[in-house]
Amino acid sequence: MLDLGISKMALIGAVALIVIGPEKLPRVARTVGTLLGRAQRYVNDVKAEVNRAMDVDELKRMKTSIEQAGRVVEQGVRDAQRDLEKNWAEVKRELPGAAQESPAAPTDEPPAQQYRRPEKNWRVKRGATPQWYKARQGVRRQVQSGAARVARFRPKNFS
Repeated sequence: MLDLGISKMALIGAVALIVIGPEKLPRVARTVGTLLGRAQRYVNDVKAEVNRAMDVDELKRMKTSIEQAGRVVEQGVRDAQRDLEKNWAEVKRELPGAAQESPAAPTDEPPAQQYRRPEKNWRVKRGATPQWYKARQGVRRQVQSGAARVARFRPKNFS
């Protein structure tokens, strides 16, 4: 890019001092510094966005390769299952006294149970403790404020 040494920067500063003047030079230098900072941030943002886009493309390529590998494995499993079922059918046919399976023959699987909604009555709590029992045992049934609690447990001889 630009090869700015000390001598070139001093020359630019002297020309700026003559052209702009000593009163306006600090304000102009601050403005130029601010603009250069904004430009650098913009360039860094663009670089980061390009890097993110490249990473997204790389991830997409990895995703497609993993999906292809998954399809290959799935096809292999299906082929193995098909071969296993075919071999099992051949073995069953070769067994002596093996009866032909009828479509209505019972299977080893238990019958599927249908969903039964639990019997709930949310208005009635079955495990609720009766109020007379709570009163007899001294269980607090209502929330009490701190002042009421102090007044309740204050000794009688204090006024």
